[in-house]
Amino acid sequence: MGRKERGGSVGTPATVALTRARIAYAVRAYEHDPAAQSFGLEAAEALGVEPARVLKTLLVDTGTGLAVGVVPVDRSLDLKAMAAALGVKRVVMADPVAAERSSGYVVGGISPVGQKRSLPTVVDASAAGHDTVLVSGGRRGLDLELSPADLVRVTRAITAPVAR
Repeated sequence: MGRKERGGSVGTPATVALTRARIAYAVRAYEHDPAAQSFGLEAAEALGVEPARVLKTLLVDTGTGLAVGVVPVDRSLDLKAMAAALGVKRVVMADPVAAERSSGYVVGGISPVGQKRSLPTVVDASAAGHDTVLVSGGRRGLDLELSPADLVRVTRAITAPVAR
């Protein structure tokens, strides 16, 4: 996989972090429709990729801080499973403004890679069943394709069954 999009390089905190970590990735750009109901399903359809391989990044509040859950776009985050994976009593979805402030990205373009603050991260165990997965590249209409093992490594994540 290359590190460049046709027509030049793409510079987001996510691509910078992957390049710095010497992780191979492919840039997968598409025309984002602002009216799309689901950013992740829009990406899967636009890129012709099965939704199980396209992962969305969701931030949760543990009561003592934020954490990141990464699950397939056609599934939802199981909050009880996420809390168990993090070793906390419970989690709730983070306030979108807090998620944007913490990550440095806008909702719909939050990447698990290259966030402003390093947060505990859990990647759904189903990701390991694919040769490559796609995650947001740091803005709407930009995904990055990489191996699940590299995603886990660069985000220092744990894997657990957190999708339902």
